[in-house]
Amino acid sequence: MGLCKCPKRKVTNLFCFEHRVNVCEHCLVANHAKCIVQSYLQWLQDSDYNPNCRLCNVPLATRETTRLVCYDLFHWACLNERAAQLPRNTAPAGYQCPSCSGPIFPPANLAGPVASALREKLATVNWARAGLGLPLIDEVVSPEPEPLNTSDFSDWSSFNADGTPEQEGSASTSAAPAFYSQVPRPPASPSRPEQHTVIHMGGPEPLTHGELGMVSARGG
Repeated sequence: MGLCKCPKRKVTNLFCFEHRVNVCEHCLVANHAKCIVQSYLQWLQDSDYNPNCRLCNVPLATRETTRLVCYDLFHWACLNERAAQLPRNTAPAGYQCPSCSGPIFPPANLAGPVASALREKLATVNWARAGLGLPLIDEVVSPEPEPLNTSDFSDWSSFNADGTPEQEGSASTSAAPAFYSQVPRPPASPSRPEQHTVIHMGGPEPLTHGELGMVSARGG
């Protein structure tokens, strides 16, 4: 037994193997969430500890952890994956600690910061909600993309690399020449002799091409 150094100053038999201090459950949840914590008597018997998750052998400090009521600590992702592989009709007693075979679900009459934090975490997954007597939550499943119906296309050469036909692109390219070819042309001039204006230096008014011919005929 020892006295926790937090402001609560509670007497506790829990001991942090990493920091070598007595801790109460409040400090255990708040300040020693990734530490190996067991009883002080266990530390006196064997002070060695393994800082890795016993399910994946990766350091506990690298990922989110979950502590069971037996105080054994695991990565939450590892524990969740292991429990999710059990049959759905598994009784709550069938979910056991991978280390000491203690219960994963805290007893209903057990109160305390560790049990409360564990219940809160277990309530986020369906396999545990069933064991806690909670209604299941709807799991969001992303819809699979519909396969492309290729039966409507006979010419595969019109497909791009992404599997879409090039009809829209070809239509836009062919529209450019058609646009210019449809520009209306100016109407043809009527079939009559073109009028040319000739300025007569001796007269007050200019003479047209027809009048000029008449003048030439008279002079001849």
